[in-house]
Amino acid sequence: MRKVFIGLAVFIVVLLAAAALIPIFFKDKIKERLDKEIAKSINARVLYETNNVSLSLFRTFPDLGLSVKELTIVGKDSFQRDTLAYLPDFNLGLDLMSVISGDQIEINSVQMNEPRLKLLVLKSGRANWDIFIPDTAATPEAQDTADFKMGIEEWKINNGQIVYQDLSIPFGVNAYNVQHTGSGDLAKDVFDMETKTQAERFTMTYGGVNYIENKKLDADVTMAMDLANMKYTFKDNNFRINDFALGMAGSIAMPTDDINLDLTFKALETDFKNIFSLVPGVFTDKFKDVKTDGKVAFNGYVKGIFNEASMPGFGVNLKVNSGTFQYPDLPQAARNINIDMSVKNADGNIDHTLVDVRKLHLDLGKNPVDGRVVIDGLEPMKIDGNLKAKLDLAEVTKVFPLEGTTLRGLLDIDANAKGVYFENHMPVVTAALNLTNGYVKSSEFPAPLEQVNVTSTVVNRTGNAADTDIQVSRFKMLLDKEPLEGRVSIKNLAQPQFDADIRGVLDLTKLTKIFPIEGTTLSGRLNGNILAKGKMTDVDAGRYGNVQASGTVQITQLNYKSTDLPQGMRINSAKATFNNEKVALQGLDGFLGKSDVQMDGTVSNYMGYLFSENQPLRGNFSLRSNSFNVNEWMVDEHTGQTVPASTQQAQGVVQVPANLDMVLTTQAGTVIYDNLKLQNVKGKVSLKDQIARLEDVSFNTLGGQFSTTGSYDSRDLIHPKFSFGLDIKNLDFQESFNSFNTIQRLAPIAKLLKGEFSSKFNFSGELGSDMMPVMSSLTGKGMIEVVEAVVANVQALAKISQLTNLKEVQNFTLKNRGFAAEIVGGNLVVKPFDFAVGDIKMTVGGTNNVSGKVDYVVAMDVPSGKVGNALAGKITSLTGVQSLNGLERVTLQLGVTGNYNDPAVALKGSSLKAEASSLVKQVVTSKLEGVKEKYNVNVPTNKDSLKVELARKQQEMELKARQELEQKRQEAEQKLKAEAKSRLNKLLAPRKPTTSTPADTTKKQ
Repeated sequence: MRKVFIGLAVFIVVLLAAAALIPIFFKDKIKERLDKEIAKSINARVLYETNNVSLSLFRTFPDLGLSVKELTIVGKDSFQRDTLAYLPDFNLGLDLMSVISGDQIEINSVQMNEPRLKLLVLKSGRANWDIFIPDTAATPEAQDTADFKMGIEEWKINNGQIVYQDLSIPFGVNAYNVQHTGSGDLAKDVFDMETKTQAERFTMTYGGVNYIENKKLDADVTMAMDLANMKYTFKDNNFRINDFALGMAGSIAMPTDDINLDLTFKALETDFKNIFSLVPGVFTDKFKDVKTDGKVAFNGYVKGIFNEASMPGFGVNLKVNSGTFQYPDLPQAARNINIDMSVKNADGNIDHTLVDVRKLHLDLGKNPVDGRVVIDGLEPMKIDGNLKAKLDLAEVTKVFPLEGTTLRGLLDIDANAKGVYFENHMPVVTAALNLTNGYVKSSEFPAPLEQVNVTSTVVNRTGNAADTDIQVSRFKMLLDKEPLEGRVSIKNLAQPQFDADIRGVLDLTKLTKIFPIEGTTLSGRLNGNILAKGKMTDVDAGRYGNVQASGTVQITQLNYKSTDLPQGMRINSAKATFNNEKVALQGLDGFLGKSDVQMDGTVSNYMGYLFSENQPLRGNFSLRSNSFNVNEWMVDEHTGQTVPASTQQAQGVVQVPANLDMVLTTQAGTVIYDNLKLQNVKGKVSLKDQIARLEDVSFNTLGGQFSTTGSYDSRDLIHPKFSFGLDIKNLDFQESFNSFNTIQRLAPIAKLLKGEFSSKFNFSGELGSDMMPVMSSLTGKGMIEVVEAVVANVQALAKISQLTNLKEVQNFTLKNRGFAAEIVGGNLVVKPFDFAVGDIKMTVGGTNNVSGKVDYVVAMDVPSGKVGNALAGKITSLTGVQSLNGLERVTLQLGVTGNYNDPAVALKGSSLKAEASSLVKQVVTSKLEGVKEKYNVNVPTNKDSLKVELARKQQEMELKARQELEQKRQEAEQKLKAEAKSRLNKLLAPRKPTTSTPADTTKKQ
């Protein structure tokens, strides 16, 4: 017995050891195959860290569990700024024996914890999840040797978020807190798939209307799957939205690109209470205690082909008979709820939809509501309907619960419409809405909205849009004893005429307490008066002189914070006055986040911008700040937390808004950006034609002085362009290296230099999706002046010293030496420049690139006596002289190539003449031309650009002059021909009285 226990213990130990070691042995193998499969099969960016991949046999025994944390899938091209999937915890169950055998790794299960999925279809029909590379793109051998085999039998989603938006229909579904499980042998062609899905909040949208909003979803579905024929048939199923249960029958087939739908659905329960649960605000904890009565019938169908050109036919019927509901703690009931309606579309043409609400009646306590409507077609739309209700709002609150809210007032609605609606045509309409002595009070804020009186009418007696008359002849209210009142009139919807007069005080703190805005904090006071009268035709044509508009708004202690603006904004005081032409902002004093701002300025063409398409909003503002922190505005899109610029991931290209023509003159004492503190910032920023321009911007930082001009062009979001001209004075080498990414990549030597430099440089290129320069696109030209630099510990100089035995070139000081440089295709080309180290004259020039490769030429004019015997032998061999004795100096040509951190130095040539400069100039010129030819770059800058611009203008003037001369020659020729023809006609034609004046052919037609 003892041996049995010992053997069992040994077996368990071996088993546990194997379970612990197998993941270690196979992790690299699976990681390699995973990367290979992604590269071969997925046309998207799949982002994850190697350290976030783990294997375990304990978690998914007997399968081997593969876990990937923080997995993100981002689309390409049209979807390069959209995250398709963010998977914080993604798990696969792998068949253990398939991993050990190594042929194909079989996936048995998939689990996603807290995933966020965004499925998007563009108007063109292109879907962001269409990321799989088709099999036709792979060779037959590659198809047969896939690294992974899909034998999935079960899958699971825990607490997921799924957003689906199809802009081509347009249709959308949002589901939150999703729990989903599914099972079925996906390795087979025919099988039953069973799924269970729950969502705490489920919303379905079509055409911008939420038909189901924030409902609880519970779906239990079994489908017969025929993958060979791409046909899916509903078997046992139960869809429950809140308490409303729906059953589905029929099939969905997709043998081709068409989707063949043959579906029917109906309510599984007939109690009125079930469909009542779908009414917004009804399904609460108290819903189970609501008393209801009445029956409901609900059914429908969808049948036909769905593709880019056609929609299936559909129909829905709803009947409610003698419905009643009463909440247990309310004194009155809603009774006599009777609805008889249908929606039909026989052929799938959405314009042929028929909506027939034959009956709509309910009694809210003692308040009856009656209506009916027939809508035949959508474009054009035939309408015949009416709605009538007289509601005592105090009575309504005795029927429907509005916890913490008090309503009073008499609401009278009487509306009739009959006729056809299409462009410039309306049904005959008579409608009136009146509210008398309204009162609203919320428990969340004690100040009521009271004495609310609204009188409004809509009348059209002919059916012509031009004869429409909309009158809000009076609205008046008190918000915590502060008045707001006015009137609004709109006539002639074909060419609208407006007349509005609004005045009073808006206390935003009180108003948002009564009408809260989700995710937004808003407070402050607006006190003003607004008058506007005119015609939209004048606005569209820019004839603002014909429009009467005036007013003043005084803003005090305005505070605004939202999910889109988490930093917040505060305006202590400001005054806005406006007329037909412009809005003037005076004395704005406040904060953007924690940064103080003071602003004045004007906005013009605001009417054209608001009411017409493609008209720009023009403005000119002066912004001042003592201290502005840019870092505060760099926030993570998911958490809202501040993220330093240096660690930001790509958030997408910033687009300068269209239809803006703005100039902002800025003056700031201190600006914080990433790890830089900019002092005495001055300059001008202009926005126009989706281009942002910097003009005469200057600031101090890192001990140096900067001034810059430049532009950012966002018209092409795939290839946004930028150009800048920099003038830098007395900047520290090491400070510049530590602070600027471009210097780190193009001039790493700055890290080893101690001292200061100045520079005038113009450069341009493209920006990537992270708003950083694409190095391969950079071009530029300029001068760099070394004010003073201590040169030490440079590997290339150390190796030059070792080769030449000239120790002094390892460490030396440069003062007031300048050189020219160009950036071509991301390569820095340093043009030849001279300097001396003791009695050694040196000339240096060459190139280095962003990958760290260098290719430099160093020419050294040295006393011949300093040349060692070994090097002297090489020189005599290269020059053909027998000895260096008697020569004062020799010139050495050295090549420095390879990696910047460990370059190779070799003697390339020698001369007995002092021609160091010319040697280097020839070689560098050749290198520069080679780089330009490789990148097809020859962008003129500085003086060259001025010459090119002058030449271009001269060519334009010459061309214009030639065109004008040619036009005059043709006009003279035509005139001569006409005159000759006229004389010939007079000579040959019989003389008759002139009855008409001949056309003057010399005039322009």
